[in-house]
Amino acid sequence: MNNKYNFRIIEYILSALIILQLVSCKTVAPTDERKPMRELKASFDNIIPVPVSINPTGSIFRLNPNSIIYIEPMNYETRFIGQYLKDQIKSTTGYGITFLTAEAISADENIRLIIDDRDELLGQEGYELIITENLLTIKANKAEGLFRGVQTISQMLFPLVNSSAPLSKDVLIPTVEIKDYPRFEWRGVMLDVARHFFSVSDVKKLVDRIVLYKFNRLHLHLTDDQGWRIQINSWPNLTIYGGSTQVGGGVGGYFTQEDYTEIVKYAEQRYIIVVPEIDMPGHTNAALASYPVLNCDGISPELYTGIKVGFSSLCINKDSTYIFIDDVIREVSELTPGPYIHIGGDEAMATDSVDYINFIVRVQDIIQSYGKQMIGWEEITQSRLKSNTIVQHWRKSQLAMKGVHQGSKLIMSPSTKAYMDMKYTPDTELGLHWAGYIEVSDAYNWDPVTQIIGVSDKDILGVEAPLWTETVLNFSDIEFMLFPRLPGIAEIGWSQAEARNWEGYKMRLANHGAYWKAIGLNFYRSPEIDWDWIIKISSK
Repeated sequence: MNNKYNFRIIEYILSALIILQLVSCKTVAPTDERKPMRELKASFDNIIPVPVSINPTGSIFRLNPNSIIYIEPMNYETRFIGQYLKDQIKSTTGYGITFLTAEAISADENIRLIIDDRDELLGQEGYELIITENLLTIKANKAEGLFRGVQTISQMLFPLVNSSAPLSKDVLIPTVEIKDYPRFEWRGVMLDVARHFFSVSDVKKLVDRIVLYKFNRLHLHLTDDQGWRIQINSWPNLTIYGGSTQVGGGVGGYFTQEDYTEIVKYAEQRYIIVVPEIDMPGHTNAALASYPVLNCDGISPELYTGIKVGFSSLCINKDSTYIFIDDVIREVSELTPGPYIHIGGDEAMATDSVDYINFIVRVQDIIQSYGKQMIGWEEITQSRLKSNTIVQHWRKSQLAMKGVHQGSKLIMSPSTKAYMDMKYTPDTELGLHWAGYIEVSDAYNWDPVTQIIGVSDKDILGVEAPLWTETVLNFSDIEFMLFPRLPGIAEIGWSQAEARNWEGYKMRLANHGAYWKAIGLNFYRSPEIDWDWIIKISSK
């Protein structure tokens, strides 16, 4: 072996020894501590809607399989919320943690859910989240507030969703103090099941999607020209015949009363009030086709499977029409524990204007007779409204203002901002565009109070995002049209106006995109959002 070769071997050995020496001189954390800090850290940077206040306190709470959820007091509602949180943690981490009635807390790494009604500022839905090194506490005045706080914890765990479950390491949650409560009482999502029908399972999945963003109303558009979707025992042909088809001529469907009750109960457990809409006097072809007595000429039209509007009307001056309406409202009211019945009332171009005014007055009395509060689209303001009637704005500001002048509260659903059936861009496959194109920034960058000149905070009940379904065929389509726009509507409804800004929201939304991708949610990859930004940061 020559000297040159020997020298090269010695050189390699000396270099390796020098590298080893340098590495051994560095101070590093043990491997089992370094790994969870890098890979298994939860975050409060994900939260949508943005809370009223967030105060990081600079330490770490460790969640692990030995953690316990303490509940005070333990009752039906709080037990459900504890189980809900337990399931959320298990789905993310694989930890099968337990929960029990709160007693003296002596162990570390515990979670506590407490109802304490001493903070009036929190109201019905507000909560405090206080995370210290040894304890994660959600406090609220009401059980509903605890449930909203649990959604915040669920979002903080988003970064872990790609981790293998069950995790073998502690989950590190940053210590923080959060105080949070909603800006508006009404934060709703509307699903049209009349143009295309969706199953009980689909509606439940939608509830699961929207509770994460602290929505509290589910408005179901149950009847229209193309289909009648709620069983009415006193008028059975409404669903047997009127619910048999849908847009495009496919097989329709309907909710039995048992189906509807199941949806209502599922939503109610998650603090969402179901608002049924029975559209009248227009958008009624499915009813007119089912019963000739509802037509002025006594002749039923054919079933309709197109998407035109404004061509149908109940016969306003027949007594049988009001017997029909009374029966429908009575049965729907009996099935609906929530205080609201929506009557639609929009696009009644086939109804004489004087008849329309008289019709609205009469229907208000019917709804009130069953202990319910009437809601209608803004066209109802052309009539004389009771002061507790709620007006839903969608297109014409002057009509919405007529409602305000009569003492009505407004639900803000401006079609150019909040209609989730509008296309994102001209190239979007699904959706319509009669109200324009609504990108993610368009759905986010507006405020309910400044939308209509002359309207103030006291006039606004809240916001709602309607999804009409002329082009929406299945649940994957529902997801695509709602996400990523829907979280922006949630933030408009919940968060204080001064806390919102587009630049910060974009980054939080990107975090949610990573979560949606991981769980298989079908969402539109808007070019306005850098969906890979968190990956780029973590790779540096």
